Amino acid sequence: MSFSERVYRVVARIPGGRVMSYSGVASLAGSPGASRAVGTLMARNPRPGTGPGKIPCHRVVRSDGSLGGFSGPGGREAKRALLEGEGVAFRKGRIVRDFFA
Repeated sequence: MSFSERVYRVVARIPGGRVMSYSGVASLAGSPGASRAVGTLMARNPRPGTGPGKIPCHRVVRSDGSLGGFSGPGGREAKRALLEGEGVAFRKGRIVRDFFA
């Protein structure tokens, strides 16, 4: 299985209302230190969204709790709205640590 397939599989398993850092995804995909590559893959997500067969790339954030990028319509504001809609809480512009998977 390729690195990209492993990354998309990890991200597909992040439950609603939870987030994971780019570096956490890279580690679980077997390539610690490949967090930038994870970001690139999220920007190229072939199946964005939630539900069966989808890859919820909006749930991948920076390890400091800030949002990071979002190439979907609406940019970072849309990413934040999606996460808040799933119940993820923010404090001082960053995701509360309790919401990290």
